[in-house]
Parts: sequence; structure tokens; C-alpha cells
Amino acid sequence: MSEDDNNSEEYPTEIHDYLAAFEKSLGSVDEMLKTMMSVSRSELLQKLDPLEQAKLDLVSVYTLNSMFWVYLATQGINPKEHPVKQELERIRTYMNKVKEITDKKKASRLDKGAASRFVKNALWEPNAEKEHSSKTPAKAKKRQ
Repeated sequence: MSEDDNNSEEYPTEIHDYLAAFEKSLGSVDEMLKTMMSVSRSELLQKLDPLEQAKLDLVSVYTLNSMFWVYLATQGINPKEHPVKQELERIRTYMNKVKEITDKKKASRLDKGAASRFVKNALWEPNAEKEHSSKTPAKAKKRQ
């Protein structure tokens, strides 16, 4: 009997796909952590601007707290009733603030002068039309 056959008897076959996906995700997290740990934190932070540093810190602390959430769930503790839930909500609040700042930086700037000129030239002015129509026949008469 192979090892896979032995393992499949230990848990229901319905959850095999979920466990395989979970194992793959753990492998991805492990690779990411190894990559992050290969560079010293101070060296990494020197390469980033303050906003990027804040993003890195928030992602790090959110990941750590999420992993603790999963740990609590595996221990039979309801994480929704644990203080880690409030911590995750607090972190999400700061992540939203950083996102707002990033969005404001990306937002296009309005050139008020150009917009004013554009609107002024696009609007119909009744006095201008009268002047235009009165000048046009005069020019036509001069040409004849």
C-alpha cells in the first residue's frame, strides 16, 4: 500500500482537494518568507520610500495576525471571539488609509485655468453671436 493510499484513509476524500490547496499555499508562504528573510530589514527599508515602508509593515503584520488566526482555528479556539479579530480590523483600517493616500497620489490634477478657459470657450454667448452676425454682413459688403 502506498503512502497516498494510507493518507487517504485518514480523512474523507471530499476534503482532499482542500488539503492539497492548503499545502500548496503553505509552500508559497514558506517561499515568500524565505525570500523576505534573505534580506535584512534595514537594507530592505532603505530601498523603499515611506509609503512603501508603511505598506510593507502593514502587509507583514496582517500576515502574521492572519497566521495566528489560522493557528487559533486549528486549536479549536474561535478566532472571532479572540482579540486577534480587533487587531486585524485595526490593521485593515490603516491599510485603507494608506490606500486612500496612494489613490490621491495617482489622481489626476485639475488645471483650473485650463478648465475655466475650456468651459468659457465652449459656452454659447448670445452677445457674441450678435456681434459676429453684425460684423459678417459688413465684411461681406466691403468685399463687394
